[in-house]
Amino acid sequence: MPERLIIIGSGPSGLTAAIYASRANINPLLFEGFQEGGIPGGQLMITNEVENFPGFPNGIMGPLLMQNMREQAVKLGCRMIMEDIQSVNLDSYPFAVTSASGDTYTADALIIATGAVAKRLPLDSEKRLWGKGISACAVCDGALPVFRNKELAVIGGGDTAVEEALHLTKFASKVYLIHRRDELRASKIMQTRVLTHPKVHILWNKTVEEFVGESSLSSLRLRDTATGEFTDLPVAGAFEAIGHSPNTNFLNGQLNLDSQGYIITEQDSTVTSADGVFAAGDVQDTKYRQAVTAAASGCQAAIDAERWLLERLGI
Repeated sequence: MPERLIIIGSGPSGLTAAIYASRANINPLLFEGFQEGGIPGGQLMITNEVENFPGFPNGIMGPLLMQNMREQAVKLGCRMIMEDIQSVNLDSYPFAVTSASGDTYTADALIIATGAVAKRLPLDSEKRLWGKGISACAVCDGALPVFRNKELAVIGGGDTAVEEALHLTKFASKVYLIHRRDELRASKIMQTRVLTHPKVHILWNKTVEEFVGESSLSSLRLRDTATGEFTDLPVAGAFEAIGHSPNTNFLNGQLNLDSQGYIITEQDSTVTSADGVFAAGDVQDTKYRQAVTAAASGCQAAIDAERWLLERLGI
């Protein structure tokens, strides 16, 4: 017999979907992932203190928040397998899902909640100081006490980088926007906002060659792309805004994706282009990318899947 519902992904969206589906007596099976597209639990597993998730007035560590979500889903009856999904077959029904070990499972409905991974600079110093002054989300971490009234840097030149820089002006004494070219890729209105903001200083034609610091970030080693000159920029924090990569390769083009590879869902819905397949969280969210919105999306996907199973299959 096929599974009634398989959930792929174990971040806030996948685990919330598991919680709601379990409470609806759907008895879901969730694949947590293992190595592909980040670690099980998603990006919060490499996030230190989370201050903006509702219900935690004193904040909570990212890994602990994900552990709590996982325990809640298991307590309610969700079964979990810590494996990556290598491929799915959406042309046959029930849907076929093949894991990294080669085992194939079938399901009446699927929820894709595999998230997106922030692109990061391939530097050893970045890995060493990640979470110690380096982040990929200013909205998530910018308000932390360690960054308040300090000089901070944002790396990138698109809309996301500009938005991050403008957000940080609420907390930082000065924000450097570091861009490798001599013009921004952001939209004109966003460029105007950042170019005229008194707290933002744009460093053109610069790349980060090294993150400097012992126990925490203290400065950036910059290289001028025009002259090759190296300079040091003292900052207390650096936020990488060089894009995200949605974890959709395993779908092999079987769902409608946008130009960046994100799953396209119907407006105000988690419904995808394949009947019985739903998408939740950062794998279909190019705008908000927050833990709380991912969790809300997981709730929606579970409810959409429950209604679909009832209406189409009577189960």
